This record gives sequence, structure tokens and C-alpha cells, in this order.
Amino acid sequence: MKVSIIGGGGLVGSSTGYALQCGGVVSGICLIDANAELAQGQALDLLHGASLVADQRISAGDMSEVATSQIVVITAGLRRKPDESRLDLINRNVDLFTGILDQMKAAGLKENTYVIVVSNPVDVLTYLAVKRLGLAWQRVIGLGTVLDTTRFRSNLAKRLQVPATQVNALILGEHGDSMVPIWSSATINGLPLEQWPGFDAVCAKEVFDATKGAGAQVIKQKGGAGFAVGLSIREVVHAIALDSRRVLPISSLIGGPYGIRDVCLSVPTEIGCGGVRKQIELALTPKERLGLQNSARVLRETIEQVEARLTGGSKATAVVEGKPAQRAIPRNAWAK
Repeated sequence: MKVSIIGGGGLVGSSTGYALQCGGVVSGICLIDANAELAQGQALDLLHGASLVADQRISAGDMSEVATSQIVVITAGLRRKPDESRLDLINRNVDLFTGILDQMKAAGLKENTYVIVVSNPVDVLTYLAVKRLGLAWQRVIGLGTVLDTTRFRSNLAKRLQVPATQVNALILGEHGDSMVPIWSSATINGLPLEQWPGFDAVCAKEVFDATKGAGAQVIKQKGGAGFAVGLSIREVVHAIALDSRRVLPISSLIGGPYGIRDVCLSVPTEIGCGGVRKQIELALTPKERLGLQNSARVLRETIEQVEARLTGGSKATAVVEGKPAQRAIPRNAWAK
């Protein structure tokens, strides 16, 4: 299975290439970047280590590679500033992203290709990709809160001094400010988190605050996330390539679960051959369910403004019982 990474010269794209190389599952890795020389250099660096890992075809190329790729990962985009929310990125990233989608279609994107959206704000851009690419919605997958979830688990493990691989907990909803921690189903090696020694309300707040602010912190300290996001993308790619049917909190088009429709956000989702196989509706607490529905309203409000900006018109869709979002988006947020 050949995977092409658009934005493969950058930190996220090259880290994804390295994670996929170390995984040894996919047969080909192609890096595509507006800076062709940078993509070639990253591919060369990967190629130099090939004899120590797996027999894979590693290359750099242009958008024409999309036509022969089974999976296309889009990581291209402008970086978030330390104090900027992911949704604030939309004004700077939407034109770039829609241009990439148009180039992919022009290059001969096949109807059986999987597209994984990583660029931020990922939920909004995943929705645009679903509407613009003409693929089955199940084949357009946003990374969503897979990265937030792995950060959440790692932070919990560090705080409670337990092995990170034994922590099972989820972040759902928006990959951004309205993300929702699902404490009700969290466990450590199958044991309820709420009964674990040392876990209390103070611990919960500290861990969630660290998770929610992790993106801004890593941007401030090293310029941007790379390793963890690359590994998170690998989880999704491998689930498709191996048809492992893993349950991951990816972002996809929601059409009913949790009382949510016509928006892309993260819910527990079975991933395998064909992409999205099943969206799983958990028995959440009332607070968790309301938080998830608020994420949907926040994202729908943003999507409507994006669509109005792109079409010159306006569009309004009731996403959850017609209630307004709890976070307002400034009227001129998309102005250049």
C-alpha cells in the first residue's frame, strides 16, 4: 500500500514518514511538498536508514503521485501560533487547503483512495474534504482527537505513575478548545480510573488542562509537534492497511449518533478496510454528552461561516436541537 504525504517536507509530514517507515507495514512512502528540495532531502534521509527497518519504496514527488496512492495524508498548512486556537487558523488555512483538494482532483484522485486530513482546524477541513472531493464519506478521515487522546493517556500515566500503555481513556469532540474528556469509561489495565489511588478532582483538572494546552506548549518550546502526531497518524494508516478494525477517536461525518448531524468531529470509530466501518455511541454521562453536542454546535457555526465565505452566500443548519453554540465566532473572523 502506497502512502503519499502532502506537506511531507515539514515537521509533521516528515515525522509521519518516519513513523510509517519504522512501522514497516506500508509498501511505499512518497513525500510531496511545495518545497520540492526539502521533500527530496527528507526522503533521502529516510532512504539512508531503509536497510535497518523494512523493504519500502521511499521517494519524493509531486501531486501526480496522488493518482497511484492508496492513502493520501494531508499535513500541509500554516502553523498555529502559541496563543492561537486551532479554529482561529481557518482564515489562514482554508484557501490553502481547498487549493490542495482541487489539485488532488486534477491529478486523478481515484474513488477508492483514502484521504486522511491532519491540517488544522482538522474537523472543519475534514468536512470540506468530504464535500469537495467526491469520495465516499467513509474514506475521508480526520485525525481528530487521536493525538489528544494519546496525550491524555500519557499525561494520566505520568501523573499516576503507571505504564502509559495500560491507560485507556478518550478525548472526543473537537480537536481544539471544546474537546471533551470522557472520564466515565477511563480505566487503568481494565480497572476503573475513578477508584484508582491518587485520582481525584484535582488530578483530573491538572491532567485535562495539560492535555488541552499541550499543542500550544510544544509549539512554544520546540516550534511544533512532530513525533506524537506522526505516531498518531500511523495508528490510523495501519488500521486501514491491516483492516485491523481498531476503535479510534477519528473525525468523520456524523449523521445521527449522540443526536449530532452534518458535522465532522471525533467519536469512537471502528476503522479498517473501507475506512469508517462503524461509529460507536457510548452511554456517556449527561455532562459528557452535552459537551460533545456543544463541540458539534461550535464546529457547525464555523463551517457555516467558512461555506458562506467560499460561496459568497450563507448557510444555516441545525446540528443539535437548534441550540446556539456556547462560543461565538467573530463576524469578521474570516476577513483577509
